Amino acid sequence: VSGLCPLRQILHQKEDNTLIFEARFESGNLQKVVKVNEFEYQLTLRTDLYTSRYTQWYYFQVSNMQAGVPYRFTIVNFTNRNSLYKRGLRPLLYSEADAKKYKVGWRRTGNEIKYYKNNAGQGGRQYFSLTWTFQFPHDQDTCYFAHCYPYTYSNLQEYLVAISKDPVKSKFCKIHILCHSLAGNIVYVLTITNPPKSRKGTERKAVILTARVHPGETNSSWIMKGFLDYILGDSGKAQLLRDSFVFKVVPMLNPDGVIVGNHRCSLTGQDLNRKYRSNVKKCYPSVWYTRNMIKRVMGERDVFLYCDIHGHNRKQNVFMYGCERKQQAKAPYVHPRIFPFLLSKSCPDKFSFPDCRFRVRKSKEGTGRVVMWKMGINNSYTLEAS
Repeated sequence: VSGLCPLRQILHQKEDNTLIFEARFESGNLQKVVKVNEFEYQLTLRTDLYTSRYTQWYYFQVSNMQAGVPYRFTIVNFTNRNSLYKRGLRPLLYSEADAKKYKVGWRRTGNEIKYYKNNAGQGGRQYFSLTWTFQFPHDQDTCYFAHCYPYTYSNLQEYLVAISKDPVKSKFCKIHILCHSLAGNIVYVLTITNPPKSRKGTERKAVILTARVHPGETNSSWIMKGFLDYILGDSGKAQLLRDSFVFKVVPMLNPDGVIVGNHRCSLTGQDLNRKYRSNVKKCYPSVWYTRNMIKRVMGERDVFLYCDIHGHNRKQNVFMYGCERKQQAKAPYVHPRIFPFLLSKSCPDKFSFPDCRFRVRKSKEGTGRVVMWKMGINNSYTLEAS
C-alpha cells in the first residue's frame, strides 16, 4: 500500500449536503453508494478480489454530514443468510471529532437495525440487506463505519517494531520473516521462549499459534494481540510459560487480503484455510511455509498444541473446533476435549464448552486444524470468537 491519499471528491454546489464516502485506504471496503433520499443511502460492498462472493467485511469513511439528523444506511449485497446483526450486533463507528475531543475510539452504534432477505438476487444468487439509522454527533466531522474493530497490516508492523525495540522483550521474542506473500508483503513468525539456563531448553515442547487467515475476521488479530501482550509480559505465569514452552506464532497469515479489505480470500481468490494440503508454494506461500515450519519444529521437539484463531460471523461466544478419532488412543495422548474444557472453567463468562465441536468433516480436510492433526498434533484446534 503506497502512502498516497486518494483524491477528494469535489462538491460543486456550496450548499450540497450529500455525504461523501471513501474506502480507498488500507483494509477499506465499499464499492458504490446511491443516494436514495436526502438522508438515505444505499451501499454496495466490493466482493473479495477476483471472486464474485464474500461480501461481509465493510470499512469506509463518511464526511460532509449534518449533526442530529437521522441518516439511514442500507448495505444491500450481503450473501450470508444468517447474521449476528439479527441478534443484537451493531455496526461500529469512529468519529475523529470525538477521538480528538473526548478520547473516544471505536464504539458500537446505530438504531432500527434490521438484517433481511432482499429482492436483488442476480443469476440465482440471494442477497441480504443490513439497514440502520444513525445521527452523527458533530457537523462536518470525519467518521468511519466498520463491521468489526479494524486491525490492519500497518497496526501489526507497528506492534512488532515496538517489541523489537524493547530491550527486555526482544531477548525472548525473536521476529523472523517466514515468507513473502504474493504481493510481496512480509509474513512474520515469532519465536517466544526464555533463554535456557541449562541444556534443558531442548526438552521444551512447542505451542504453535496462527491468526488472520481470513482478513475480515479482525477479532482474531485482537485475540492474538491479547495473547502476545500476556506472554511477553512480566507476570509469574508468563515467565513460567516461557520457561516451559517454545511458542511459534504467525500473527497474520493473509496480509494481502487484510490490506485490500477482503473478507475471506487471498489474492488468488482462494480461501487459504482450505489449502493446507496443497503443494503449490507459489500460490499459497504463507500456508505452505507455515506447514513446513511446523514439520521442522516437530522434528526438533514435541508439539503440545496447535491453534488457529478465527472470528465467527453467525455464532455467539468463544468456542473451539477440535479433532477426535473414533477410537481415541489411550495415553500418552491427552484427550482433545480437555484443553477447551479447562478454558471454559478458567473463563466461564467468555468461553462456551457446549458450543465446541470435535468432528472432522470432509469439507474441512484442507484446514490447518485437520492437516496438523493428521500430521500428528493431537491437540489441534480452531478458536472461534463472535
